[in-house]
Amino acid sequence: MSLTDYLRIARRFWKGIVALVLVSTVAAFGWYLIQPRIYSAEASGMVISSGADNLSWSLAGDSLAKSKAKSYKAVAESASVADRVISDLSLPTTAQDLLGNVTVTVPTDGTEIRVDARDRDPVQSQKVANDWVKALASQVSDLERDANANTKGNPAVKVVPLVTAMVPTEPVSPKLTLALGVGVVGGLLLGLAYAFIRDRVDRRIRTSEEAERFGYPVIGTLPLDDVLVKGSSVLEGTGGHQFMSESLRELRTNLRFIDVDHQPRIVLVTSSLPSEGKSTVIANLASTLAADAEPVIVVDADLRRPNVHNVFDVVGDVGVTDILSGRARIDDVMQTWPGNDLVRVLAAGHIPPNPSELLGSQAMRNLLATLSQDALVLVDAPPVLPFTDAAVLSRIADGTLVLVRANRTKVDELSHALGNIQRVKGRVLGLILNGIPSKGADARARGYYGRYGYGEPPTEGRAPEAAAPQHEAGSRRAAAADDWLGAGHALADDGAAAQWDRPGEGGGPRAHGFAAPYSAEPRRDMPVEPRQSEAPRDHSGWVQSGYADDRDLRPSDVEEPAADDGVWLPARVRESYGSRRRGV
Repeated sequence: MSLTDYLRIARRFWKGIVALVLVSTVAAFGWYLIQPRIYSAEASGMVISSGADNLSWSLAGDSLAKSKAKSYKAVAESASVADRVISDLSLPTTAQDLLGNVTVTVPTDGTEIRVDARDRDPVQSQKVANDWVKALASQVSDLERDANANTKGNPAVKVVPLVTAMVPTEPVSPKLTLALGVGVVGGLLLGLAYAFIRDRVDRRIRTSEEAERFGYPVIGTLPLDDVLVKGSSVLEGTGGHQFMSESLRELRTNLRFIDVDHQPRIVLVTSSLPSEGKSTVIANLASTLAADAEPVIVVDADLRRPNVHNVFDVVGDVGVTDILSGRARIDDVMQTWPGNDLVRVLAAGHIPPNPSELLGSQAMRNLLATLSQDALVLVDAPPVLPFTDAAVLSRIADGTLVLVRANRTKVDELSHALGNIQRVKGRVLGLILNGIPSKGADARARGYYGRYGYGEPPTEGRAPEAAAPQHEAGSRRAAAADDWLGAGHALADDGAAAQWDRPGEGGGPRAHGFAAPYSAEPRRDMPVEPRQSEAPRDHSGWVQSGYADDRDLRPSDVEEPAADDGVWLPARVRESYGSRRRGV
């Protein structure tokens, strides 16, 4: 691991580290408060030699004093000296206990003997230090006298008091700064150990680097969005969602260039476990693709718990199962999303008792092949681990995108999901890391976009990309729309042609029309549309491109009101849609 990895781990678990440091510091401070105060007093004595009448005898006496000082250290630490002090001060203790509170030191090549006495009572420590030097002097005098018993005169070496101890005013133990320092350092070490253990034990995937260890590229990283956290929806425009919008554009670009020679036309999107956001990601990816004038069909193949119809707010009672069972044709149940007419939705329909058999049938293969002739097909599949549906569909699709929820999907779960797809010879295009935090240790560096101005709200006269009206979408969308509607052989359904009502109404931009907006004056670059009986229409009842919009002309044989929100649907779908809107 590099230094960056260690810093990332520390930043990820900084709350735990700080908590342990605080706990350890408080514990150290508590220990400091309950410890008894110890005071220290220091006195010293000097070893001197006597009888030095000339320089030579003085040098010899100095050397003798230094050598004696080293040997007298042992005398000062003996029990005999301690017994003298106890007797002089009448102390209620033993010699061994008193020796534990007294420290004797002799400097190198010196004749000074220092005595440090410690006690809870500062006055008592002073008395012990001073009396210890006196007791040492008496003990040395007795030893020297006994050693020179046959010699007349005074002993050649003796100990005399040098420095008298003073009454200490500040305790030497415990020290507050030392206690707090030990608490902080100990808490920091415990916190770092906790962070590294948590990082090793935690199996959740957080970064792109962790996801790419399975050998597949991460073609998109999507941040957390406040609106999407509350529920599945399609983001309207880019204002307020600049990070998500830019990430979706990046995903769109990577998807287009993932295999230039063999562009995937049927893309399966799945995840390891439920509630990882695949339906929301599919919906917003479809909106982003359509914003760049690319027709998209979203197929809800999650026959266990369908959710695409809720995200797009379309009818979910009819769809894939009706086509596969032969009860309906494609045009009967295909619905157009109100937000962008280049996005069409094929809901799941009624939940069957045998989803895996239906999704793996030849009819499903033919359905996806037919839809992919004129649009990019995004298939919302059930999660891989609970069901086999996604593995079955991965054999039919041109490629599979596996969604990984950051901070939720575990390494073992993703490994098993990819293994299930590989065992059926499915093709994995890449991974999508969803739910990246916008701030914190695992946040992606996205500050550049905000500084560059991507997050600014649309100015006057400029509409968001995803919500742009038809007449401002540009010639690319109009051309793609003409190709979409002109290819009637791909989704041909003559029986549905008479069931469509006129999509445009009024002078404003239409929700699902591809022709130019209505104008009171005829356009000079297009011929005026003939009357109803003469206007050519395509297989779905739309006025073909090249004819002006006449809002007063409507099919005389079909008088059906529009849905409450202006969604234009086939007749059999519209009835169910209207019932749902009225709460029936």
